[in-house]
Amino acid sequence: MLPVFYEHKVQYYETDRMDCVHHSNYIRWFEEARTWLMEEEGFGYPQLEALGVVSPVLKAQAEYRSMTRFGETVVIETQVESYTGTRIAFSYIVRDKETGTLRCEGRTEHCFLGESGRPVSLKKACPSYHQRVQEVMASRSE
Repeated sequence: MLPVFYEHKVQYYETDRMDCVHHSNYIRWFEEARTWLMEEEGFGYPQLEALGVVSPVLKAQAEYRSMTRFGETVVIETQVESYTGTRIAFSYIVRDKETGTLRCEGRTEHCFLGESGRPVSLKKACPSYHQRVQEVMASRSE
């Protein structure tokens, strides 16, 4: 799947005593970018939750490459890395908007749970949502 690009301007509260963005904020930015991608492509969380399914994070990884500071704007390149119908993974590349300097790389992996809290296959539980994810992945890989 081809990536989408999400911009985030670093806020003062996201920085720490060392005058750089606290590491925990990159995971938050991943969520912002992932949510934006999903909404833009027509398979957002509201649509999924309306079908009685949630998608918790199973794994979150971040590798920090260089410091990001207050006032800078970063561009987060986000894409669906893999989708099986029972799990979905996203990758993220965070770069300084002005210089292109690599700030962070990351990945999140999610599963799908039904109302009972048990894992579900979207192909069976939500066929139209499953189809939309597959269509987006196919169209963005061209």
